[in-house]
Amino acid sequence: MLAAHFDGPRAMASWVRKPLLGCEGANITLRTAEGDLQTGGAYGEDGFVYQEFAPLASFDGKYPVVGSWLVGHELGNAAAGIGIRESDTPITDNFSQFVPHLFD
Repeated sequence: MLAAHFDGPRAMASWVRKPLLGCEGANITLRTAEGDLQTGGAYGEDGFVYQEFAPLASFDGKYPVVGSWLVGHELGNAAAGIGIRESDTPITDNFSQFVPHLFD
């Protein structure tokens, strides 16, 4: 579990600021010892959450993130899958490559 606060980064040295209501990497600030990385966008009017930074692994300069889901709740009547988003930066956005996977 990563530390998270609504009232600022507090004592976190490296953190990510995310809008409470946002979309695909818009209006993100990533602060590390190496500096800031920011994305533009029209979100943040409803406020932000500050989350402790957990660096992603990089493979050949790409940063993959796995998202998973399960649809349905009855035995034999559920679909499950994962999607892998891969970005050129540590912030996954709407230009990140997407590779879906389906499990039968």
